[in-house]
Amino acid sequence: GPNGAGKTTLLNVASSYLFPTKGTARILGEQLGGVGTDVFELRPRIGMAGIAMAEKLPKRQTVLQTVLTAAYGMTATWNEDYDPVDEDRAKAFLDRLGMNDYLDRRFGTLSEGERKRTLIARAMMTDPELLLLDEPAAGLDLGGREDLVRRLGRLARDPYAPSMIMVTHHVEEIAPGFTHVLMIRQGKVLAAGPVETELTSRNLSLCFGLPLVVERLEDRWTARGLPLK
Repeated sequence: GPNGAGKTTLLNVASSYLFPTKGTARILGEQLGGVGTDVFELRPRIGMAGIAMAEKLPKRQTVLQTVLTAAYGMTATWNEDYDPVDEDRAKAFLDRLGMNDYLDRRFGTLSEGERKRTLIARAMMTDPELLLLDEPAAGLDLGGREDLVRRLGRLARDPYAPSMIMVTHHVEEIAPGFTHVLMIRQGKVLAAGPVETELTSRNLSLCFGLPLVVERLEDRWTARGLPLK
């Protein structure tokens, strides 16, 4: 959906850090605010990567430290003793996202694409059942975007990977392996369902308020506006 549609707000509800003012929200079988639901037990089951998290992380930490601290629910190192298994897992997630050569680089010196990949590796450290990605390709150049989309596609197709929800403005960022789409306009659901049936020119035009053409090229999507008359 467009800016201000409510995408990030909905993602914050899905992360359990924002409660709905009306209706109910069920996440991983738990109802927010419901009897017997402990959000402090629910939150470790949810991984989240986005700009808000990046701003909380110390810029002087190394890439490896930035990912490792997630194992204890921290944003910065203190006096924790990390188990070798934690270091091995952090390195494995970073390697999977193409960051194995950056373990000792300071987080603040990374490019935007490298930072986004580090945040996704960090979000995976708690073995989440649900992975939330808030505009992971925002600010990336074409090469950085395509590299990230390729890696997200590989992750999405992994049968052992968590369920993934990604917020985006651009259909070109939808990686192969993502199966469903939710379109939001002015805080209301405009369309929801399988990508193949709901990601249409009509729905996207209604969502953004101008005539658009959606096309599928193999396992990727593109959208363009119609010429002005």
